[in-house]
Amino acid sequence: METVIPHKCTNEPLILASASPRRSYLLEQAGLEFQVIVSDADETCPADASPRECAAMLSEKKALAVAESHPAHWVLGADTIVVTDGRILGKPSGMEEARDMITMLGGRTHQVLTGFSIFHVDKGVRHTEVISTQVTFKSLSPDEIEWYLSTGEPFDKAGAYAIQGIGTFLVKSISGSYTNVVGLPVCEVIEFFMAQGVIIRTSGNHG
Repeated sequence: METVIPHKCTNEPLILASASPRRSYLLEQAGLEFQVIVSDADETCPADASPRECAAMLSEKKALAVAESHPAHWVLGADTIVVTDGRILGKPSGMEEARDMITMLGGRTHQVLTGFSIFHVDKGVRHTEVISTQVTFKSLSPDEIEWYLSTGEPFDKAGAYAIQGIGTFLVKSISGSYTNVVGLPVCEVIEFFMAQGVIIRTSGNHG
């Protein structure tokens, strides 16, 4: 059965300022038309920034770096952060750090924050939100951790796991947006673009 998306894009150009294939996939599934221009923004945060502040700051940096050179476009930037006990878990630098992260998350609940920023320079629009999802891992045996590490999946993912990939087996439950954990809170992004008239609602009915 054909999937019917209850909205459609207008002709206003949209840029995704991210190299993430996961974010591209989510936008494609939502029926949005866009081009990808990877941001070269500095992805560091001040040491005293909270995780929420950091997610917002990095998404703004990414969006702004592209928006300044494309003032007539809508530009979407995003940054996803995994947090446990107030500690930000970025992408692991190697096997040992990935092992430490997965071990730390096993059998516990952690927070995934995704900041997204939407800029349109010519229209004077600068919008940033940070969405939070709680993720609970099942208890993991050393063998399970080593097996997951052997897949190679953890090494380019914040928190050393991918909920949409093999890492789904690590997850016992989530509270909040699933797509937020993947890398973009699609519901909130769609709602904002609808409010701005970038996409319009349709009936979604077909014969």
